[in-house]
Amino acid sequence: MTYQPNPHRYDKMLYRPVGNSGLLLPAISLGLWHNFGSVDDFENARQMIHTAFDLGITHFDLANNYGPVPGSAEINFGRILHEDFRKYRDELIISTKAGYVMWPGPYGNWGSRKSLLASLDQSLQRLGLDYVDIFYSHRPDPNTPIEETMGTLKTALDSGKALYVGLSNYSAEQTQAAALAAKNLGFKLLIHQPRYSMLDRWIEEDLQETLTTNGMGAIAFKPLAQGLLTNKYLHGVPEDSRMRDPHYATLQEDSLTRPTLAKIEKLQKLAQKRGQSLAQLALAWVLRTDLGRGVTPVTSALIGASRPQQIIENVAALEQLDFSTAELEQIEQILK
Repeated sequence: MTYQPNPHRYDKMLYRPVGNSGLLLPAISLGLWHNFGSVDDFENARQMIHTAFDLGITHFDLANNYGPVPGSAEINFGRILHEDFRKYRDELIISTKAGYVMWPGPYGNWGSRKSLLASLDQSLQRLGLDYVDIFYSHRPDPNTPIEETMGTLKTALDSGKALYVGLSNYSAEQTQAAALAAKNLGFKLLIHQPRYSMLDRWIEEDLQETLTTNGMGAIAFKPLAQGLLTNKYLHGVPEDSRMRDPHYATLQEDSLTRPTLAKIEKLQKLAQKRGQSLAQLALAWVLRTDLGRGVTPVTSALIGASRPQQIIENVAALEQLDFSTAELEQIEQILK
């Protein structure tokens, strides 16, 4: 059956500008890091993409190494694009990244011109696209001059293979150096993709101010701390959780410490008082606009999902983004 998107998909989604640019991203974006690779159920992945778009999620985030196996998430998403979304390409923001190991030898990793451009071409082939909307340097390269990496991003822009470019996993100092190098080369970095959640607040120290100074937006990955900020682990570790899945070794059981669990339980009680799930509370907090110090708020929270219902629940967080001063103070006390 031919996929027909929800005609009301744009009615309720919130779209925010990315830094000092004209690009708008949905407040909730869908990441394809897990559950969209060759070891996963393809039809479930397809249904999650359909569900996301039906809810107004227009941004789908990938990387060359997403899977497993590496590259397979782009292949599967490319197939879904070809079969279901050809008429809607101009409604979508599709991003990919390069910087982690992809093929053997000295050129399948990091941030050299050789590696990044070869990887971008491979990603476009897997996706079946002429261009991506955003191309990221996935991580800083300690052995390649920042001018070379930024010059390569400029080449991606100038060639038309990317409409915008950005960074991921760069520190504030590295981001400032990259922004300066880009300015000297005559282009602008659009966006930074850092980890950010109630349990991982490192960007508040100085990265957010650096992004504001340079007119860059932010999209937060792991806003639910890989599921810790949900009700999944309140009563132990379920057998179907990521901690138990042999294909995904990124979340270890020892991360669920007693102090962390105590914070999660208190946040869960606050969420219930607000009429939200814990996940909805965590997403609303990441997307809050009152950050202080005049820093740029997070443009979008990048969620992962293993089934369509999770996407529906997460998008419902947008129905209640406001926090009272008392609630914010309570959250600060819980997180200390």
